[in-house]
Amino acid sequence: MAMTMAERHAVTRKLSERYRRARKLEKSALIDMCCEVTGYSRDHAARLLRAGPPPRRAPTRRRRVRRRTYDADVLFALRKVWATLDGACGKRVAAVMEQTVAAMERHGELMVSSEVRAKLLAVSAATIDRMLAPDRARFALKGRVGTKPGTLLKHHIPVKTFSEWDEARPGFVEIDLVGHDGGVLRGEYCQTLDVTDVATGWTETRAVRNKAQVHVFAALKEIRAALPFPLLGIDSDNGSEFINHELYRYCRDKRITFTRSRAYRKNDSCYVEQKNWSVVRRNVGYARFDTPEELEVLNDLYARLREHTDFFMPSAKLLSKTRDGAKVTKRYDTPQTPYARVLASDHVSEAVKRRLAKRYDALNPVALKREIANLQKRLYELVSLKESIRRREVQAPDLDDIYDESTNVSFDDILT
Repeated sequence: MAMTMAERHAVTRKLSERYRRARKLEKSALIDMCCEVTGYSRDHAARLLRAGPPPRRAPTRRRRVRRRTYDADVLFALRKVWATLDGACGKRVAAVMEQTVAAMERHGELMVSSEVRAKLLAVSAATIDRMLAPDRARFALKGRVGTKPGTLLKHHIPVKTFSEWDEARPGFVEIDLVGHDGGVLRGEYCQTLDVTDVATGWTETRAVRNKAQVHVFAALKEIRAALPFPLLGIDSDNGSEFINHELYRYCRDKRITFTRSRAYRKNDSCYVEQKNWSVVRRNVGYARFDTPEELEVLNDLYARLREHTDFFMPSAKLLSKTRDGAKVTKRYDTPQTPYARVLASDHVSEAVKRRLAKRYDALNPVALKREIANLQKRLYELVSLKESIRRREVQAPDLDDIYDESTNVSFDDILT
């Protein structure tokens, strides 16, 4: 019966100990014995006896396969929460996971076991990003151009000041217009008035026919009435739709601080510029809207988007920024929704907070996302129909070509 390699090594190891102490004739006899027992050639046996056999190898251990902590049930629920939060990053999702899961369960949009729920609340931001990496790659937007958020700088040129600008108190807002010209600046087209509160991130948007003072001023007064806190200050760019006698007199009469940014310095209005991208452009895109029907759908969309953004979408605020040579270190606070920041403010009345809390309990974030998606589809159906009429084409252009490149991605396959 043939010997195993381990048995040959054992024999060689035993004979090599005697070989090193033996005389010449004895060594020759030990080599013969090794060849007879192991079957090695004489030269190979002599070499092994002189050097000794290979050292004993430690027994190989089978690598223990870790059991997955977050299984398919957790991933399924996590994808639905992530889609409800508009595909936010892991840090923002983890920060509001408990509130979002509770809201979805309250409206019957998420039904999971207690074990899955506990795992959802325990999952870290890094693990969220790792688990959702394939989905994030699939829903990555393409062709982003136009308005982008800037770095956080703030320099004001006061027009008329009744009180100091206080960025820590709700009520001091930045305002801007987002044009929906579709790349063609001639003629009239819709504009979106974007109003963003600096302290809380609360964002209100209204679509107007054009940038005429009368329409912009009317939308601004409507937004002022809808804010959950008093309007204390306005910071605008230098456009004539804002820098005019009508708005100036209004701010003077209502004792609202009115400031303007430096010309051609978009970073002076960094908060609203950021929302121009994350709220307006990501949801309505870059197509041209210039009909009454499109204006109506835009405002219906903004009514749902306001509640989804302000009550459910968390954001982080920059706390400090330090530079050490080429290295820049930024520190942010824990991501919070504008609604949570309003509730935490001492400058908002308890009656307003109770009213907001009641509204929050009644809102279904998943239903809001569905309504937003339906209105986005309706908006681009109008664009498609309009373009087919203008070009006198029998077949309208492919709606997907417009929607996918210009608007936020659709999470319908996850939310349904």
